[in-house]
Amino acid sequence: MTKRVLVIGAGFAGMWSALAAARAAHLANRSDELDVVVLAPEPRLGIRPRFYESDLSQVAPSLEELFEATGVKFVAGHVDDVDEARNMVTYRSADGEPASLRYDRLILATGSELARPNIPGLNEYSFNNDTLAEARRLQKHIDGLPQRPNTPARNTVVVAGGGFTGIETAAELTSRLRQIFDEDAQTQVVVVERADAIGPELGANPRPVIETALNELGVTLKLGVGVASISPNGAMLSDGSFIDSETVIWTAGLKASKLTGQIKAERDPQGRLHVTPELRVVGQTKIYAAGDTAYAATDDVGNHAMMSCQHAMNLGRSAGHNAAADLFGLECIPYDQVNYVTCLDLGKWGAVLTEGWDRQVKLTGLEAKKLKTQINTVWIYPPKADRDEAFSQAAPTRRLV
Repeated sequence: MTKRVLVIGAGFAGMWSALAAARAAHLANRSDELDVVVLAPEPRLGIRPRFYESDLSQVAPSLEELFEATGVKFVAGHVDDVDEARNMVTYRSADGEPASLRYDRLILATGSELARPNIPGLNEYSFNNDTLAEARRLQKHIDGLPQRPNTPARNTVVVAGGGFTGIETAAELTSRLRQIFDEDAQTQVVVVERADAIGPELGANPRPVIETALNELGVTLKLGVGVASISPNGAMLSDGSFIDSETVIWTAGLKASKLTGQIKAERDPQGRLHVTPELRVVGQTKIYAAGDTAYAATDDVGNHAMMSCQHAMNLGRSAGHNAAADLFGLECIPYDQVNYVTCLDLGKWGAVLTEGWDRQVKLTGLEAKKLKTQINTVWIYPPKADRDEAFSQAAPTRRLV
């Protein structure tokens, strides 16, 4: 009887999970015994690390030809329920009709979503670039600002959150605002961060570079203070001050997909499922997690995967291989990802590249920007729709860094 690996999600982890599972079956000459199925709203890979950019025309490449070339089946739908007892997933089809799919092994790769705390006006009046739809909404709003009256509120953008996404968003917007407004417009980008330092999770080593870049770009930092409420006219801060702004962008924090809550298992504070070295959910026999849904150790000294495409890609390769290998009694390959790098985009100023969990600075400025562009436009994109090339890149031992 044909067995099925069902992958929920078509993001970085989902795509690579499917390719790795198909690869494992192919190498074992068992392709005719395994159905690899991806269940997601549409067969596209959203290049989320680029959603802060002004040009969104090439950030959602199709996966249809790739899946066809590698024997991966795609089903369009939104998952409602995971039934562990029956090995069944229920979902709503593209037409909104209820449907279900059985599985022999399930890989949960539904990613993460923006954390939305209970801040008055957050849902009604803020923008974000968490999804492509939201990024396009923000883009449309910004493009329409020049048609509004020339006021400080129109010309000021507030970025709530001074982490990775907030820094990249702010750095990009400084030049973008200058491009769309007249020369006499006094534009301002303000980053509001609760911590006492910019990029708190990035650590001390790259901070001087980040501070220099943001200062030269003209970004204003408000540290040690948070956003208390948002209105159509701006943001009230926790210290009682108010920033006039018609554009408040929320970037503060991520949490794992809500579907992780349906799995009987331990989760970390962000909702990620604890997994074994093979990426099987702890306490489960047939369910794996990859990408932002997995709380996975990257090494044996206490480091864990970040919510990033860098880790999601390799988590997917490992989960897909191990799920298929488990079905056929083949060797599983424990996940590890000892090397860790970050490359933070700093707009027109350039970028900063760090290596290691202590983030030692290795490249800065335009040299780092060249590498960041290569990462964002080549390295993280899907492979060509060629089975041999795709399977080569889907090997669970493959590492980009």
